[in-house]
Amino acid sequence: MSDATAAFPGPGRVLSVNLSEKKTVRKTRGDAGTLVLDRGFAGDAHAGDWHRQVSLLGRESIDKMVAKGLEVDAGDFAENITTEGIDLMALPVGSVLKVGADTVIEISQIGKVCHTKCAIYFQAGDCVMPREGIFAVVRQAGVVKVGDVVEAVSLGDGTCDRTPPEAVAEFEAAKAREAAQEKG
Repeated sequence: MSDATAAFPGPGRVLSVNLSEKKTVRKTRGDAGTLVLDRGFAGDAHAGDWHRQVSLLGRESIDKMVAKGLEVDAGDFAENITTEGIDLMALPVGSVLKVGADTVIEISQIGKVCHTKCAIYFQAGDCVMPREGIFAVVRQAGVVKVGDVVEAVSLGDGTCDRTPPEAVAEFEAAKAREAAQEKG
């Protein structure tokens, strides 16, 4: 394996495709979903003309919450795609992922600011989605199925043309506040 290949995390695979018609609810697990170009999953409440069209969370992150005693599974964090075997947090913004045979997404944001705490936060006093969930825009449409390979085809430079500067600033400010609170 070359040094360049070693820098790419994964590949991983799709464990679950999760959709919901409403925001702020756990998503329903399914076997497949159709990604629409520059929109997100057909029929999902988070799809639209913005930078967080698709959300991904690793099984490894869900397992952290299970270890805290929560009974949670794929879709419970409102992620669209639950993955396994690829270190999503190692992918900088702008990284391009191929999912399955045809679908291509670009990472547009890592983590998010939760303005209202979810049910999981109130159960455990913590939630991994704001720190370990990643978001993407759809660059090539297609069907995503359970078992599909998720592979990084290029690593980003920290930017995505769909991510508004204010979203980056809001997330960076929230991270700084968290770090300050942890220090004391």
